[in-house]
Amino acid sequence: MLNIHRELFFTLKESDKNRPVEGFASYIAPVMSMSVYKNQSWQNIEVLPYGPLPIYPDAKVLHYAQEIFEGLKAYWVDSKHPQLFRPHENATRFNHSARRMAMPEIPEEIFLEAIKAVVDLNKDFIPKESAKSLYLRPFMYASENQLGIRPCSEYTFMVLASPTAGHFSDEARILIERHHVRAVSGGTGTAKTGGNYAAAQIASHKAKELGLHQVLWLDAKERKYLEELSGMNIFFVHRDGSLHTPALTDTILNGITRKSLIELCQNELNIPLKEEKLAIDDILKGIQSGEFVEAFACGTAAIIAPIKSLVEEDGKEFSLKSSHGEITKKLRQQLLDIQEGRSQTRKKEWIVEVAPFIHETKNKTDRYQIIS
Repeated sequence: MLNIHRELFFTLKESDKNRPVEGFASYIAPVMSMSVYKNQSWQNIEVLPYGPLPIYPDAKVLHYAQEIFEGLKAYWVDSKHPQLFRPHENATRFNHSARRMAMPEIPEEIFLEAIKAVVDLNKDFIPKESAKSLYLRPFMYASENQLGIRPCSEYTFMVLASPTAGHFSDEARILIERHHVRAVSGGTGTAKTGGNYAAAQIASHKAKELGLHQVLWLDAKERKYLEELSGMNIFFVHRDGSLHTPALTDTILNGITRKSLIELCQNELNIPLKEEKLAIDDILKGIQSGEFVEAFACGTAAIIAPIKSLVEEDGKEFSLKSSHGEITKKLRQQLLDIQEGRSQTRKKEWIVEVAPFIHETKNKTDRYQIIS
């Protein structure tokens, strides 16, 4: 059941629905949801105004980094209602992360119900322009306040929302990180946990100092094979029109955008695709020789972002023949057409519409209740 806080409606009335949408997550929408796990069960979902959290200084998350998150989007461009893109995949990956981080799994119906309530009540904040959306951030953290290093018994699950216009450069120059590593075999590389991203910040600062936009990570053992960017997967386009991307390992996050592109190429677009081990030196030689003519990064926030060049720390740059290539643009548009409601391709499988929640359930008190 949803518990909807009464003051939420006043908050929505007073909210500025006309704020410009610039960049990625420049502000948070006024409605969030929360559910607490304790006594070995999930409590009712609470829907309340965005605001500070009551958290103790000895909460386990602050000391042992037991935290996971997801990212997905709601679109409302060419459809009757806002629609989510493959949220069941996010629920599956969220629980994969939970298992790896020794946290309780959350039932898919709670995960989706919390997201739908946040989308519906924030619907006036969903941009209507193409390529803009409402970014959703489900996350869970260990909220029990006890400093002992032992299994936690209380967790908090929340969903935030933010209007977004994307956050990645159209002319991305990528630093090749040859010293630090993102993940090791047997570690947490396939979990979306904050510690992975915190450990990547040192390379991100280096990239920024060099005037670059992102970091490309290599494998931890040999420092030879491509893995992924700090927050996205990577693809290369061969001059014969085929796509090449690193094969998944237990150190690479299984991106939902990556998975969607692979399925579209194999089942709809007839674009040859290879998932394989890609050695960085072979890729750089291929760029120099013109064997690889395009490259792009993909992920929920950016969808598909063209890559201009790969850059060594000493400044040596390997530029792609085309940073806005035809295949990159075609794939981006194909995904946007599905996400924004213009294409029926994969629609039944990948799209979940968010009908007006309060309106459709106002007489079904088993679904929600208004509380003070």
